[in-house]
Amino acid sequence: MSGRAAAACRWSAVRVATGLVLAAWAGLFWFLLATGRTGLFLSSRTAWLVPSGAILLTLAAAGRLASARLAREDPLTRRQAWTLGVVALPVAVLVAMPPVTLGTYAVGKRSSFGGTAATGVRVVSGSLDFLDVASAQSFDDAARVLAARAGERIELDGIVTTEATMPPDGFLLTRFIVTCCTADATIAQVRVVGAAPGTFTADGWVRVVGRVYPIGREVLVAAETIESIPAPRNPYLTP
Repeated sequence: MSGRAAAACRWSAVRVATGLVLAAWAGLFWFLLATGRTGLFLSSRTAWLVPSGAILLTLAAAGRLASARLAREDPLTRRQAWTLGVVALPVAVLVAMPPVTLGTYAVGKRSSFGGTAATGVRVVSGSLDFLDVASAQSFDDAARVLAARAGERIELDGIVTTEATMPPDGFLLTRFIVTCCTADATIAQVRVVGAAPGTFTADGWVRVVGRVYPIGREVLVAAETIESIPAPRNPYLTP
């Protein structure tokens, strides 16, 4: 083979490495789609980013690899290798990490719904739910509407949060609200009374059916039934 022909068969190390990193990120997005883990990171408003990212990154990786054959040397420097390694590292971490959701540990580090993410008052109407509670705990107009409906039945799914000062027959039922991604998660909570002491543990998912009684910004639910439930596929609410 002539020297010119050999040169024409050279591969760009930079383009190959970049293509492989893009392929790794594309694989991560396809992995999230295949395993149904999109809801662990994004709200329903932004979940479209995963399929879009999977397609675009796949095309970008294919294009980068297809253009990797060059007629000149294009070595991969140590700095470029480290940069690409850092970019690829989150892929390995997210794939290896077991599926987890925000829990009791994150509750104390999050603000209430109206503190950061809320952009307006949600109309409290129809069957009451956790978003109605969140709005009432953040906005005066919503609080007045919920107060007028005191004593109505409400059904809520959430995680059990406990405090040392709470009576044995009570706990806080918590739900995280995600507007864009889990980084902006806020919380809504109700105080549940009437639970069998020692039956429910922190971070367990339960369904509470009872009567709702707003007391200022705090919302109390007098439980009629409480049952353990599996964690939902999409554990976060979207306002």
